Amino acid sequence: MEDVDISIQTSALNHYFGTGEARKQALFDIDLQIERGSFIVMVGPSGSGKTTLLTLLGCLREIQEGSVTLLGQELRNATAAQNVRMRRRLGFIFQAHNLHQSLTAQQNVLMGLQVKGHLNQALSDKAAAHVLSLLGLAERLDYLPANLSGGQKQRVAIGRALVGNPDVVLADEPTAALDWETAAKVVDLLKQLGQARGTTTMMVTHDNRILDRADRILTLEDGRLVGDEDRRS
Repeated sequence: MEDVDISIQTSALNHYFGTGEARKQALFDIDLQIERGSFIVMVGPSGSGKTTLLTLLGCLREIQEGSVTLLGQELRNATAAQNVRMRRRLGFIFQAHNLHQSLTAQQNVLMGLQVKGHLNQALSDKAAAHVLSLLGLAERLDYLPANLSGGQKQRVAIGRALVGNPDVVLADEPTAALDWETAAKVVDLLKQLGQARGTTTMMVTHDNRILDRADRILTLEDGRLVGDEDRRS
């Protein structure tokens, strides 16, 4: 029976890259339990396996060994159709904003609804404008990416991830291109979504400014989970 209070659970999760003599283990026996609505920050040196773990949780890589349960769905041996359905319940924020250059800020955010099957145009337009307003871009709805700064582009990408009210947000260095005031606004918005809607956020970052806002800080080193600090008490 699904534990509704747990969004993500992994058990004895291992992952490898390459084959034969070139095979290299990237993750070692990762055991995790992430509560619904929590704001989790994952830190560690470059190459420690943080992004690999994030992509496994996001149904972007096949589970090779161990178990990953995401929103009650076991991902190991999941079908392609099951992975697609699960990805529709997630919001992804990557370092590269990956905006479509021919679409406006609002149209780029609308893509986050279209992939989830939201079709009511009026409501979709309103939702996209609202999330961009929350991110300080109310005056930039009709701007093309070429006319936006790096930080503004990243905020559009964040809006695209959040507009469909995802159950889980997976974020890889989302504040790297942002000044502290904007970064704090983004983090606070993610925390508010956790409190109001039960959205769970897993964020990979090297931005130490974020740590004080985390519910938990996970530390990965050389593919191993070496630290799990609960900061809610």
